[in-house]
Amino acid sequence: MSGKANKLFIFTTSILDGNRSSSRANQGEFVLLSNSFKQSMKTILISVVLLNTVSAEYGLPEFTGLVESNSPAVVNISTSKQMQAETVHPNMQMPDLPPGSPLNEFFEKFLGEQKQGPEQRNTRSLGSGFIISSDGYIVTNHHVVKGADEIIVRLSDRRQLEAKLIGSDASSDVALLKVEAKKLPVVKLGSAVDLKVGQWVLAIGSPFGFDHSVTAGIVSAKGRSLPNENYVPFIQTDVAINPGNSGGPLFNLDGEVVGINSQIYSRTGGFMGLSFAIPIEVAMEVIEQIKTTGSVSRGWLGIYIQEVTRELAESFGMEKPNGALVAKIMPNSPAEKSALRLGDVITAVNGLEVANSGALPPIIGRVRAGETVKLQIMRNGKSQVVKVKVGQLPTRAEQVAKVEKAAEPNLILGAKVLPLTDENKASTGLEFGLKVMALSDGALKSAGVKVGDVIQMLNGEKVDAIKRLTSLVKDLEKGRFSSLLVQRQQGPQFLALKIPE
Repeated sequence: MSGKANKLFIFTTSILDGNRSSSRANQGEFVLLSNSFKQSMKTILISVVLLNTVSAEYGLPEFTGLVESNSPAVVNISTSKQMQAETVHPNMQMPDLPPGSPLNEFFEKFLGEQKQGPEQRNTRSLGSGFIISSDGYIVTNHHVVKGADEIIVRLSDRRQLEAKLIGSDASSDVALLKVEAKKLPVVKLGSAVDLKVGQWVLAIGSPFGFDHSVTAGIVSAKGRSLPNENYVPFIQTDVAINPGNSGGPLFNLDGEVVGINSQIYSRTGGFMGLSFAIPIEVAMEVIEQIKTTGSVSRGWLGIYIQEVTRELAESFGMEKPNGALVAKIMPNSPAEKSALRLGDVITAVNGLEVANSGALPPIIGRVRAGETVKLQIMRNGKSQVVKVKVGQLPTRAEQVAKVEKAAEPNLILGAKVLPLTDENKASTGLEFGLKVMALSDGALKSAGVKVGDVIQMLNGEKVDAIKRLTSLVKDLEKGRFSSLLVQRQQGPQFLALKIPE
C-alpha cells in the first residue's frame, strides 16, 4: 500500500474506532456510531482506498489518444467482382403438376426469368487496411482483394478512391495497394518481436462494414502455426475480430503497428476469442519484395517434417521433445544435395532455435535462395551441424506441373498404372502396389482387372514399382496362366493372367 493510501487508511480507521467513552461535553454534538454501522463503513472505506491504490499502481490502459492519432490512417476496403450467374438449362421443362397447383405460377415465373440467358452478378466483399506512406501505399490481406475487378478505398474523411493492386502473396496473405493521393496520414510501424504474451494490443477496422471500430485485448501467444499456413508465425490474441476486420492493423500501446489482423478460429463463423495477426516484420518483408520485384520468393529445403513427440525424443536420445523431424527428402531438392538425412531432427537454423516443426518453414522461408544455412541437428543422440544451400520455393504452378509430369501413367498390357501415393497408402493401408488408372483391351482387362484395382503381386513376386511389373511381364511364358493378386475395396482377389501367344 502506498504512503498516501496508508495515511488515509489510518485516518479513517481512527475516526471510526474513536474513543467509545467520548461524551457530548468533551466532543460537542458528536454522536457515537453503533458498532455494526462503524464496521460497515470501515469496510467500505478500506475498499475504496484499496481500489484507488490498485488503480494508481496497476491502472488499465487508456486508448483514447492512441485511437485519435491512428484512426485516420486506417481505411475501409470494398471490392467487387463480376461473376456469371447460374441459369437453368434452356431445355428444362415445366414439372408435371396437378391443375390449379400454387407451384404452377412459381415455376412459370422462375423458368421464364432464367431462360432469358446468363446474367452478370456483382459480388462484394469488405475488409480493412492501413496507409504506410503519405503517397498512397496501403497494406491489407491477400484474401481481401483476391480476384477483385474493382477495389475501392474509403478514407476517414469519407473520400472514396479507386485502388490499384501492386501485388499480393497468398502464402503470407499480404497485399499491397496504391491510391492516387498525397499527404495522407500514415501509421507508425513497430516490432512484433518485442511483443510479450499478456501485453495489451488494440485493433482498428471495419467489422461488417462498421468503419473505424475499435477492439482491444491481450497477446495470447506468439509464433503460432496454423494448418495450411506454413510461412507465418502468427500472433494469437483475444482481440474481437470479425468479417471486415481482415487486413486492419494491430497496435501496441505505443501506437505502433505490430501485426495485420488476418483470421479467426471459429466454429460459428463469428468471433470466439481466438484471432490471429501476421507479424509486421513478416508483412513488410513481403511488401518490400513486391515493391522491388513484383513477386515474392522464399527459401526452400525440400523436406517433409513432423513433430517430435516425447516418445520419439526418447528414442533419438534427446532430453526434451523439440525441433523438426525430417520425415522425407524430396528428389533433386537442396536437402538431397546436402548431408541431411531421414530421421535427423533440426533444432536450430543459424543459431535460431526451432522449438517445434511449425517454426521451421517461416525461418527457412525468410532466407534468400542461394544462401547457405547452418542446421543444428540431432542424429543418433549426438548434436552436429549440417550446411545446406537454400533453394527457391517452387511456385504453385511449378509444383503442380512437376506432380503431373511425375504422375504420367505407364501403359502395361493395356492398363495405365501409377505407383501408390502417400495418400493412397494412408487410405488403403497398403504399403506397395500399382493403381490401375485406365483400361483398354489387353491381357489385364481379359483377366478381370478393373479400374481402381491395386496390382500387388504377379506369380508370387511383389509389384512395388512400374519397372518391376514391366520386368515380371517380360518373363511371363506366353499361352500360360499366371497368378495376379489385386486389392479392391471388397478385399484382395487373385486373378488368372494369360499372355496371348
